[in-house]
Amino acid sequence: MPTTTVDYPGYISAVVFLQGCPWQCVYCHNRHLQSILPSESLPWEDVLKLLELRAGFLEAVVFSGGEPLVQEMLPQAIADVKRIGLLVGLHTAGANPKMLARVIRSVNWIGFDVKHAFDDYHLITNVKDSGKLALESLSMVIESDVDFEVRITVHESIETDSLLDTLKVLSGMGVKTVALQKCRDKDEFVVEHPVFSDRLLLEEVSKYFDGFYIR
Repeated sequence: MPTTTVDYPGYISAVVFLQGCPWQCVYCHNRHLQSILPSESLPWEDVLKLLELRAGFLEAVVFSGGEPLVQEMLPQAIADVKRIGLLVGLHTAGANPKMLARVIRSVNWIGFDVKHAFDDYHLITNVKDSGKLALESLSMVIESDVDFEVRITVHESIETDSLLDTLKVLSGMGVKTVALQKCRDKDEFVVEHPVFSDRLLLEEVSKYFDGFYIR
C-alpha cells in the first residue's frame, strides 16, 4: 500500500491494489493480480486499520488493481474509506459497467484507462467485446459529475493514426483531460513510440483538451 502523489493527482494518497481482472492486456505489469488468490491477499479489516492510523497524513485512498470493479465488496470498502474522512480515487478500465454504476456517485476522482480504439480493444485486452464495455463505462463517467482523467498507455502496436483517431473520439465525447503514458517492457524499460518524439503532433493534439500530459 504505497504512498503517492501521482495516482490521484494533487493529493497524498495510499494505493490499495485489488486482485482480479477479466482482461489480459499485452503490456500488463500486474499480471499477478489478474487472478483472485485468497492466499496472497490481506483481509480488508487489516488494511482499513492501517489506513485509519495514517488518516492524519493521508488525504485519499486510490483503489487500483487488477480491475477494482470486479470486487463485490468495493462499495463497502469505499464507504469505509469515506467514513474515516478520506477522499476516494478509482483506477479502472471500465470492465464492469454495472459495478461502476453502483460506486460512481461515491468516488471523488477516476483515472480511466483507455486501451485502444474501441473497435480494436481486443488487440490489447485479448477479450472480445471489451471495447463495448469500456465505451459504456467511459460514457457513464463523462455524464457524471465526478472529476476524471483518461490515460492511454501507448503500446508499440498502436499505430499513430489510430491513436490520433482515438484522441479525436475522446475529445468529441467530452473528455477534457488526457495523459499519454509510455509503455514499459517486462524489465521496466521504456519502449518508445514515435508519437512521443513528434512535438508538432503532440502540440496539435493538446489543443483538443483542457489538460494534456505525457507520463
